[in-house]
Amino acid sequence: MSECIFCKIVEGEIKANKVYEDDYILAFLDANPVTVGHALVITKEHFQNFLYVPKDLLDRAINVAQKIAQAQIAGLGAKGCNILINTNEIAGQSVFHFHIHVIPRYDYNDNLKIDFMPKQIEQLSLPTIANKIKDEL
Repeated sequence: MSECIFCKIVEGEIKANKVYEDDYILAFLDANPVTVGHALVITKEHFQNFLYVPKDLLDRAINVAQKIAQAQIAGLGAKGCNILINTNEIAGQSVFHFHIHVIPRYDYNDNLKIDFMPKQIEQLSLPTIANKIKDEL
């Protein structure tokens, strides 16, 4: 993936502030952080997004994300964190190489808003929706 910025970071063509690296996973500070210490955890192998990452690599990546979140709380004084994976452009994915955002949170007034307020959806049938999902599993 010669045009992928994250692949270029893995190959050392672009510098990054690395916080973790092993044979399969790389984590580095986001160049455009939303809070101090905002990190990205990526697979070294290119996968377009979450939907295509093999389970063993996904397990490794989430374990690294957990370690980084623990380090952000212990080392940076964060009071919590958001673990975020955007999948496809409509969900906010802008770099099409699988990555996990590990975003430390310091206070309620940091201007970072992730809105999970319920939306009114006409004729919402939760059992029907649940069945459609279960049918695809």
